[in-house]
Amino acid sequence: MFYAFSWFVVLGLLALWSLGVWVFHAVAVWAVSNAGLLSGAASGVEGLRLPDWLAPWVPSEMVQAVTSLLMGLAPVVEGLFQALPALAGGLSVASLVIWGLGSVLLVLVGAGLHLLIAMGRRRGGGGSGGTRPYPPAAV
Repeated sequence: MFYAFSWFVVLGLLALWSLGVWVFHAVAVWAVSNAGLLSGAASGVEGLRLPDWLAPWVPSEMVQAVTSLLMGLAPVVEGLFQALPALAGGLSVASLVIWGLGSVLLVLVGAGLHLLIAMGRRRGGGGSGGTRPYPPAAV
């Protein structure tokens, strides 16, 4: 009975693991495939400004330096946004590899539980309800 329960738990965890990886993959592929729609979003950096309550506390040289840095990074970010949809295929392979590694790990945990139960039954008499046979007394 313990064998069945342990494998039932392992299969339940495997089902949850599969569902989690599938959901993560679906959300990630959706996000990556729609990232191309964000091209042009990085060009809005010049419209960013500090909130009025924070402006007196930040030096204007620092604000100008950060703004110029962001303006320099805008073409790089644009290029990344345009390249992201091509990564969706690689994301599928990565998800499959991660799912496979997790599944193998869960099956190994199940095998370990199986061996642990077997060793416990061997030591404890197997739970058959009978008395444990003792070795004959040395005379």
